[in-house]
Order: sequence, then structure tokens, then C-alpha cells
Amino acid sequence: MTTLSEDLRKYIDDNPVFATVATIQPDGSSQLSVVWIKRDGDDLLFSTTIGRRKERNLRRDPRVTVMINPPTAPYTYAEIRGEATMTHEGGQELIDELSRKYTGKDYAAFNPAAAEDSERVVVRISPRKVVGSL
Repeated sequence: MTTLSEDLRKYIDDNPVFATVATIQPDGSSQLSVVWIKRDGDDLLFSTTIGRRKERNLRRDPRVTVMINPPTAPYTYAEIRGEATMTHEGGQELIDELSRKYTGKDYAAFNPAAAEDSERVVVRISPRKVVGSL
């Protein structure tokens, strides 16, 4: 397992980081999604709902890449390649925690249509390789 640099850890912890997650489609092409993330040790966590394309892609093929590119430093980035695991446990709690970090509100208050969402899952990405200068 690869570790995240102290600068990258601090950046994720201290900022509402918008990360781009790349998963692999059934035909081998890439699928990209912008997500809210948090860090747990060297793992990255985000939440999604069952049935979304990224969730279906990760169930079929857990290889994933996360790109973090600060908007104020466009030539600075971190690319985290790894494997994803998913659990139903804590899905709603994670999206509420992330929503408070990014919007200052619980997810249902930020996104009233969320009540119609399917069950949420926690996606945990364990880094295999980290490249970049963040």
C-alpha cells in the first residue's frame, strides 16, 4: 500500500476538495465523476448511491483513479490510483458529513431531492500508486 504525502493529507483535510474519480466502463472506456471526498488514514472515501454508473463500474472492476487538482494551482495535482471497496454501512452518515464540509448543511437540506435517492454506499479507495506534485 502507498501512503499519501503530508501535503496531500493536509490539503484534503483542510479544504472542501472536489476530486475527479475515473472508473472503467464495461466497454473499457473511462467514466469520470466529480465527487466530495474525505481521508481516513491513507484511504480516500466518497459516497454514492446504488445503481449509479460509478457504483456499477466499481462492482464489476474495482480499479479506480482519483485526480485532485486545486483550482488555485492548476499545474499542481495528485493522481491516486488504487482499488475500491464498498460498504452499505455508514453511507448516509458519510454523505451528511461531506455535505456539511462542502455546503454547511446536511445533505437532505442541501439536496431536497436526495430523499428519492437509492441506498447510499461508502466507497473506500486504497492507494496503490500516487503521482503528482501535491
